[in-house]
Amino acid sequence: MALPQDLIDEFVGASHGDLDRVKELLAQHPDLRQASARWDETPLGAAAHTGAEGVAQFLLAAGAPIEICAAAMLGMTDRVRAMLEADPRQAHATGAHGISVLYHAAIRGRIDVAELLLARGADVNVGTGGNAALHGAAAFGQKAMVEWLLARGGHANSPDYNHRTPLRLALDNGHHEVAEILRRHGGTG
Repeated sequence: MALPQDLIDEFVGASHGDLDRVKELLAQHPDLRQASARWDETPLGAAAHTGAEGVAQFLLAAGAPIEICAAAMLGMTDRVRAMLEADPRQAHATGAHGISVLYHAAIRGRIDVAELLLARGADVNVGTGGNAALHGAAAFGQKAMVEWLLARGGHANSPDYNHRTPLRLALDNGHHEVAEILRRHGGTG
């Protein structure tokens, strides 16, 4: 019996960070772990782009299929390496909402994963005008990742989908040390 789309949508919505609700719904409907919301987002994809590590780990343990964006966010370096060796184009993969795999690594400060991606041709500024890695690192307060991305040509003043710069995101999220790093690199916002 097919699951109601409203239930799937609720589950994917909860997968953005509500682990208790995810556990509750998945206990009732195990097939939710592989369902897709109306907006073409999976539960694992939702957890991955929001940095919801607990939700992502829970979904994987429940049998959700791993994909490179979630592996990058979780810092599964060996898994990402194997995926890139099997298909180097994965360095350009996108997850939910077209968000790059590099962004997924950046929000959790996974420099080792980001290095693998760049070595396979990922663009440090991919997602400009949407969700670039530097935006994610700044919004999540990942100081070392912000410095790493800037050192590799990350654009300190590129706009995101809401026309915010990385500096604006750092300030809006209370990451003042990250904001100072961005200012030293010409960041405005």
